[in-house]
Amino acid sequence: MTVNLALAVPLSGPAGMFGPSCEASAELAIADINAAGGILDQPVRLHPIDAAAPLPELTARMDRIIGAGLIDGVVGWHLSNARKVITPLTAGRIPYVYTTFYEGGEDSDGVYMVGETPDQQLFPALRWMRAEFGIKRWYIVGNDYIWPRETARATVEFSADSDMEVVGASFVPLDGRDFTTALELIGSSAAQGVLLFLVGADCAAFNRAFAAAGLDEHRIRLGMMIGEDVLYAGGADSTRGLFTACGYFESVVSQAGMEFGARYTEHFGALAPALNNIGESCYEGLLLFASLAEQARSLDLRAIERTASGAAYHGPRGEVRVRGVHTTQPVYLAGVDRLDFTVHAELTS
Repeated sequence: MTVNLALAVPLSGPAGMFGPSCEASAELAIADINAAGGILDQPVRLHPIDAAAPLPELTARMDRIIGAGLIDGVVGWHLSNARKVITPLTAGRIPYVYTTFYEGGEDSDGVYMVGETPDQQLFPALRWMRAEFGIKRWYIVGNDYIWPRETARATVEFSADSDMEVVGASFVPLDGRDFTTALELIGSSAAQGVLLFLVGADCAAFNRAFAAAGLDEHRIRLGMMIGEDVLYAGGADSTRGLFTACGYFESVVSQAGMEFGARYTEHFGALAPALNNIGESCYEGLLLFASLAEQARSLDLRAIERTASGAAYHGPRGEVRVRGVHTTQPVYLAGVDRLDFTVHAELTS
């Protein structure tokens, strides 16, 4: 017997740059889980799926493999529009561990979230920016889909109650690289900072355009989907005044994190995909799935739901515990020094 899991990660599109690190981190997780005896004493096998495929294609493939009983669960980092087509297919049938930080509000049957929500990640970062730099006025630039739109809406509400203001917003299609209007509006606005709700290659392209327009001289940027891949794609000259917040940075000094980084390098070698918070979340997601199954002593969704509140594991982020459908974990804020992250604060302390 084998535990078969779909690994739903982006292998194409603007988020495709994260695919290699997601697959590598997941591969390392499976090696570690299987070395420790597997899940319920059964070996685990991954079945990669391109979660950035056109939504009808993704829906059809997921429906086929779930309906045929070919997988015991779904784990992966992918955009919220993909999550929205997967959840109706997994609901009430198999566990689904979603590893992406997201806009919040997910309550579909059998879905468990590794990623941070705005109240865990974005809002504490905004408070830190206000306290440290006096930044109160923000302009939002995002891709035009669920996560940026809903997060922008939540940010406007949060700002109104927190002595801050969103002075404007611009949204571009996924894979859209024309930021002319957004840059002009930012330049003529009273914004002290720019919030980036952009995906992968789109974020890197915006950072280059932002710096080329000279807007990085007097305005900072706070991006939510920024890993090493985005820094490398944008180039060192595009990162002045750039910050991000997330649950994992390789530069965080902790025994668990350092051991994970060392094993990642040892396993994949010097040419390994860049280790980042996005790929690492897939490692966390697989540990969470294993913890949920072991806690329930079953792969059955109903058994898992009955015991999920007691599930916990130790991973690169430290101890992670299930609370409802979400997890509790540290969140850090970091600035970018050319192509490297420097952690400035733990936002959960």
